[in-house]
Amino acid sequence: VGSSDQLRHFGRANVSYLAPVGNGLTIQAGLFNSLIGYESLYSKDNVNYTRAWIADFSPYLMFGANVSYPFSDTVTGTLFVINEYFHLTHTNDQPSYGVQLAYRPTRGWMFKQTLYYGPDQAETSLSYWRLFSDSIVEWRGERLIVALDYQIGTEALASAPGSPQALWTGAALPIRWRTGGPWSVTVRPEFYWDRNGRLTGFEQFIKAITTTLECRVPSGWTQTILRLEHRYDESRGGGGGFFKSGEVSTGVIGLT
Repeated sequence: VGSSDQLRHFGRANVSYLAPVGNGLTIQAGLFNSLIGYESLYSKDNVNYTRAWIADFSPYLMFGANVSYPFSDTVTGTLFVINEYFHLTHTNDQPSYGVQLAYRPTRGWMFKQTLYYGPDQAETSLSYWRLFSDSIVEWRGERLIVALDYQIGTEALASAPGSPQALWTGAALPIRWRTGGPWSVTVRPEFYWDRNGRLTGFEQFIKAITTTLECRVPSGWTQTILRLEHRYDESRGGGGGFFKSGEVSTGVIGLT
């Protein structure tokens, strides 16, 4: 989009209105936090410092409007209309659409299902629209947090010969344990499969595991977060691998 280099520095810029309809209808418009995904763009809000693969290849922010309504104390529904999957891109002039249902049956449990449907290619025929699903389950105890975020998406590729059906899917399972005092430990196993290279640019299957030791030090109205993190990622497949320094031969990039 125009001025994207400047707009990328805005985290949120929106207005909202709580309409006196039933239990309260919230209308929000502008740049708001994404309704897709478990992790935030900002590391301080996440249980790990680095983010999962599914987080980096789904939107952190959305530009458009959404309407949210609490049907009861446990069920909330949301409809949204946005400019595109990634808010700073502009491949066409048509909007994208989505719906979310959040369910909190008891204290500690949260279930959230979000569906996205929209055109993310220059060809905007319905047969090329992207269908994407994000499913989240979370349990929060006094000292333990366990969450599962599973995503799957598909779309026919208009620019490829024969318009193949691209598919990508992935999941992350962060488990955070507050060991005592200011200390906590988080382990996050994950995988990401980009069958056609549509999202990552390479046909690959990725496995990763991230372990984080955290110490939070409050001081007055401030809080310092110290993290020591170890991460292992393995990429396999037709386009799999990570860059090594230099080339294995002239013009051939070294991969491992």
